[in-house]
Amino acid sequence: MTETTQTQTTPPDDPYATYRPRSPEIRAAVGALQGLREDLFEDAFAYRPLPRREPVGRFTRRLTGRKRVYATWSRHALVGAGGALALLISLADGGGFTGLVCGLLALAPVLLTLVRPAGAFWLSLISTTLVAAIGTAWSEWPWLPGSFVSHLVVLTVVAIRTRPRTAAWMWLLTLAYGFVAETAFSWGHYSTDVAPMLVFSALILLAVTVWHIRRQAEEEVTAQQTVTAHERSRRTLLEERTTIARELHDVVAHHMSVVAIQAEAAPYRVENPPPELEKAFATIRENAVAALTELRRVLGVVRAEDYEAPDTPQPTLAELDGLLANVREAGLPVEKVVTGAVRELPQGVELSAYRIVQEALSNTLRHAPGASARVEIGYVLGGLGLRVVNGAPPNPALVKPSPGAGHGITGMRERVTMLNGEMTADPTQDGGYEVAVFLPVPMAAVGDGEA
Repeated sequence: MTETTQTQTTPPDDPYATYRPRSPEIRAAVGALQGLREDLFEDAFAYRPLPRREPVGRFTRRLTGRKRVYATWSRHALVGAGGALALLISLADGGGFTGLVCGLLALAPVLLTLVRPAGAFWLSLISTTLVAAIGTAWSEWPWLPGSFVSHLVVLTVVAIRTRPRTAAWMWLLTLAYGFVAETAFSWGHYSTDVAPMLVFSALILLAVTVWHIRRQAEEEVTAQQTVTAHERSRRTLLEERTTIARELHDVVAHHMSVVAIQAEAAPYRVENPPPELEKAFATIRENAVAALTELRRVLGVVRAEDYEAPDTPQPTLAELDGLLANVREAGLPVEKVVTGAVRELPQGVELSAYRIVQEALSNTLRHAPGASARVEIGYVLGGLGLRVVNGAPPNPALVKPSPGAGHGITGMRERVTMLNGEMTADPTQDGGYEVAVFLPVPMAAVGDGEA
């Protein structure tokens, strides 16, 4: 028996393949150092310009022309104002050429935040050191007044443009810079401003972090609401299609039953029919019965658990007067107008037209209580036209928002799409609502229906 040993090799391109931390503390420390490198060292001076503000705010939308264009640069103007403040404080503190140089050094990192935010933080520390070296000796140290304001502005802008982890690292590096400056280079200075810098910067960065967290939470809630609305719309669409499928099952089953009965009775209407004809009618009947069986299976798939098959036939436009009477009893004054030559249409078209009128009147009762409605039915050469329009509610304050708003419109559109029709549903100029539908009916289908 021979023993074989397997050696596992690590990919050569993995920089951390030779070091695998064992304890959670070491892994956390390594992860923190990697975060510091990613946030403030890797591509620290990468070009990341501050985007302009979108003109969608409450006040920006009211502006027009150039004022609206200028408003999109408000972020840049605010950062520039912070840098100008640091420049003026440096000029007032030092004066002369030295004050001008200190002011420019304080202004540079602030302006750099507009294009290179991470690099602006490092430039701010360098600028603070240079200003402390050439500035006045009696000022607070190591951050002279202009540098103090400049560094706070830089921390704020960079924290807003990055993320909370970067803000924490900047505060810790500011702490380390202040500790080294105060302990190793504080001779010859009366007082230091490390403690005020740490306190003020901590408060500012904490406020920015809270803003970040709140904004992220709002984005997540908005995204979740969008997904929920999409799923609700999708579920509503599927429910409407299922309802239409149940209703049309009765229509199709009726036609297939008629085909089966006629195919079975047809040979007895002809004296001495040829065998080929009898066989053809028998095949037709078998296919019709098989189709009925498949229809029952399909209905079983789309039927809900609480679904009960209707005891009466599906309604048609002939029963529309009864629907209008019920609506009038519910408190909706409705008027019916019929134009064109009334004729019998295919049962699927009649059923869809009835359901569309029913849903449109239900929406009027729900969303415009107290308003009047008008139902127009037009029999034209190429199909059937429907128009249901209601006026504005007399007292809009009494209209309560409905959680199912849009559900009926979805069902109507599905019925119209199924019949290759056209539909519009829009508010009217007087504050009401109008639903207009055209359902095409081929002339052959009209002739069959009348027969």
